[in-house]
Formats: sequence, C-alpha cells, structure tokens
Amino acid sequence: MKVDQKLVDAALDFLNKRFPNETEGGVVAMYTDTGKILLSTYAECPNEGAGLCHETGSICEAHKLNEKITATVCLNRDTGKKPVITPPCGICQERLAFWGMDVSVAVPEDNDYTKWKAITLDELHPYYWGNYYL
Repeated sequence: MKVDQKLVDAALDFLNKRFPNETEGGVVAMYTDTGKILLSTYAECPNEGAGLCHETGSICEAHKLNEKITATVCLNRDTGKKPVITPPCGICQERLAFWGMDVSVAVPEDNDYTKWKAITLDELHPYYWGNYYL
C-alpha cells in the first residue's frame, strides 16, 4: 500500500484527537503490508537528545507485529496553524529502510507543505549508502 488520502486522513484525525483545539503537535500514520494503520506521536523529554521521533512508536509496533511498513505520512502543526506534511528525518529514513527503499513516503507537493504527494524512500534519498548492502 502507498500513501493515499485514507492514510493522510487517519493522521489528521489522530492529530486532532491527540492535540485538540489546533494546538501544537505532530503525529504519524503508517500502513503495514496487511493494511493495518499504525499511529504514533513523539516522546518529548526534558533532554531533547533523549526524545523520540513521531515515527518511532509505529516502527516499533510494526516490528512487534512482524509486519512490513509500506507507507508513512507525518503531520505537524504549530498552534493555530494548518497541519503540514513533513518527510521523515534521516534517522527515520534509516529505520524505514529496513523494509526496503520502496516504502511510500508523503512529502510536500511543490514546496506547499499543506499539500502532499507520495514518493519512495529511494526517490527521497537517491544516494542512500545502504543500497550497496540491499
């Protein structure tokens, strides 16, 4: 499964439930190869170096379930603003590469962070060092 409107809507619904009233927050929705939607948010810590990305919970859940992640969308919102699409950071790209470079990722469309398009990890990171080992 690739990023689609259903996955984006699941992330938006979770964002609004977890961070109501247009407050600041960020969430992830991911498809697994069985069609499950996994949802997670970041773990904020007083020491920012100990915090965890939005994707971490869903990635761990997929490993627990022994299912492959096939698609991911991350939404972030500043207080009072519209949600925006943010691609996975480099660390999460590494974590997602476990399932292959064909994982579908939502990215901003034409530099408009309120719109999305789906590309693969390989398109997001065409010179990925790990391709040598895959």
